[in-house]
Amino acid sequence: MNTWPWYVAGPLIGLFVPALLLVGNRSFGVSSNFRHLCAAVLPSRSAFFRYNWRSVGAWNLAFALGIVVGGALAANFLGGGVATGISAGAQASMRELGVSDFRGLVPHELFSWQSLTTLRGIVMIVGGGFLVGFGTAYAGGCTSGHAISGLSNLQLPSLIAVIGFFAGGLLATFFILPPLLGA
Repeated sequence: MNTWPWYVAGPLIGLFVPALLLVGNRSFGVSSNFRHLCAAVLPSRSAFFRYNWRSVGAWNLAFALGIVVGGALAANFLGGGVATGISAGAQASMRELGVSDFRGLVPHELFSWQSLTTLRGIVMIVGGGFLVGFGTAYAGGCTSGHAISGLSNLQLPSLIAVIGFFAGGLLATFFILPPLLGA
């Protein structure tokens, strides 16, 4: 099975911005969903979680659930055993770092229950999760929110955030990932 071409998938993603504006001046992004989920599930004494999550977060939670369900459906029914869709050059670079299993949707050495139980896996998942959470809180949104909604609205803070996200990704790729993978 082939993936959708960029000229179909890209415009479909781009159409989310005007669609969200038309249905109530909403912005695209998923980083606030954890807060909405905590406010919905765990009654808290913290003012941070005491707000009307139904009025601001219900559609976000439905969107996030759709991401999970859509991803599961795509991986289990539409994948067709397709190998990881990364370039030969990227695979060669990853082989230098000790990653060699590219049979599934993601490299097995990095994304499996077995790798999660290692110190490296815990550091990557917990440490990476903390850094992503801190970054989205500090930047006031995630990469998808800033890059898709913020940039399309010509917001300078979104441009600064996206530059920071890319710089952080490059720094992690060249200075954090090699020692974690033992290269």
